[in-house]
Amino acid sequence: MDHDHVYTYIEQGEAEFFLSGVKYVVQEGDVLLMHPYMSHIIRSTSAIPLIQYIFHFDLNYDEKRSLLNFTTAARFQNSDIVEREMQLTSIIPISHIQVADRIEMKKKFLLLHKQFQERRPGHLLITKAICLELLYLFFKNQADFNEGKMTKGWAFIERAIQYIHDSYQDPLLNNVSISKYVGVSTNHLSHLFKQQLGISIHKYVTHIRIEQAKCWIMEGEHTLTEISEKVGFSSIHLFSRSFKTAVGITPSRFAGAQSRLVHL
Repeated sequence: MDHDHVYTYIEQGEAEFFLSGVKYVVQEGDVLLMHPYMSHIIRSTSAIPLIQYIFHFDLNYDEKRSLLNFTTAARFQNSDIVEREMQLTSIIPISHIQVADRIEMKKKFLLLHKQFQERRPGHLLITKAICLELLYLFFKNQADFNEGKMTKGWAFIERAIQYIHDSYQDPLLNNVSISKYVGVSTNHLSHLFKQQLGISIHKYVTHIRIEQAKCWIMEGEHTLTEISEKVGFSSIHLFSRSFKTAVGITPSRFAGAQSRLVHL
């Protein structure tokens, strides 16, 4: 969930996007447009890697929001919602870009990235203009898209996910405590996760912990033992084993790679 709009173009692969509980099956050439505070889960479903072009934006300029260095809405409260940013809540959030427009789409993304990186005089105005052109391509190609289907048991899934994000630091967090918080049986919640998201609750918890650990490692201010405790692992050995299984390398090698990147 993000506090701003998220524009995502699928360059390669196929995936299931769960947007506020509604499932959309997407493929190469599709664009998803998510409004602020729209919960979203992405599940890749193809053998080839899922490649996405993404940018975040506000409909209206706000100096305070423009200075934020994070996009997640986890640190925001409902009172932080800016009504004028919620104008796109009623649109169908998906569009399929015709082949003729995809080349133009990719050119604009590359130009957008170049302007953002170089930050030459006038780059803010140019960036805004490119974003408007990308929004035009989204609406231009949207005509025949139908609404997706509500995901079965989404209220329980979403409640569980929110609880996991709030409690992943707790080493005692498990399927039983999560399902108890949600208010359904452990078997039912486990079935919903596996059926709808294609992942077990335990694997999702581990995924969140590893992703948070990667963020802490990249900040470079804590030891690996401290990080393992911060993200809810009961021991550094379990953390290292889980990290290598998920990422492909040990936490120490990951930390070393990040350190070399900083000093390049």
